[in-house]
Amino acid sequence: MPAVDALALTSVANRRVKDLVRLRTRRARDELGVTLVEGHDELRLALRAGVVPRTLYWAPGLVSAERRGVVDELADAGVPVVGVSDAVFAKIAYRESPDGLLAVADAPGRPLAGLDLPPDAVVLVGEGIEKPGNLGAMLRTAEAFGVAAVVAASPVTDFGNPNVVRASKGTVFAVPVAAAPSADVLAWLRAHRLAVVVTTPQGDAPIGATDLTGPVAIVVGAESSGVTDLWLDAADARVVIPMRGRVNSLNAATAAALALYEAERQRS
Repeated sequence: MPAVDALALTSVANRRVKDLVRLRTRRARDELGVTLVEGHDELRLALRAGVVPRTLYWAPGLVSAERRGVVDELADAGVPVVGVSDAVFAKIAYRESPDGLLAVADAPGRPLAGLDLPPDAVVLVGEGIEKPGNLGAMLRTAEAFGVAAVVAASPVTDFGNPNVVRASKGTVFAVPVAAAPSADVLAWLRAHRLAVVVTTPQGDAPIGATDLTGPVAIVVGAESSGVTDLWLDAADARVVIPMRGRVNSLNAATAAALALYEAERQRS
């Protein structure tokens, strides 16, 4: 077994440490085509999805004995494993209460043309989603319901954002994902003959009265402004999620979860 206990990085001023910190920015991630996966559970799910990290950084002083196995597993598989001091890990970590595990991996996502859809596909489209926490939560829900793909249309945040990886609990690696301008996404959906169902407070019918049993794309808009006119004009159905409260808007992730649940209910 390769030796992994030696501390290769002990200074927060080390150039490699600074490069890792830079990966919190989208520009740096896009330049290298990578993302950061921090945390044992997120890393385990990514590994189960077939992710092979480029490098694993770990702090022996922070990793509990029961979680040491993932370090040895990756070292045995030939993944470079770099031991760091607790101070260095505190510098490179982006989570609160870090557990001492941080991997650099290829960024999730593929071109739209690379998505393979089954005949009865459910695709979740998020247009202009701004908050990494919402996009991550949408991915968790999509994975739970077996959605064929999650597509970010004209995205504000990227799938490789470390906070998306964290909020998704690593499911961003388990669900096929892609990002493209809204017009390209709409053309792709039409080419695959998916019904376009747009959620909007100004919907024409309740979502429960809309047929979601065939191949369908459920479109959820940005938190601040909802879907754009492009989607409203192109929609095969504009649906509303019935609410009794005085506030007629839902968190984007919650709206997606309710819509996907309804699709699953109808199909079951």
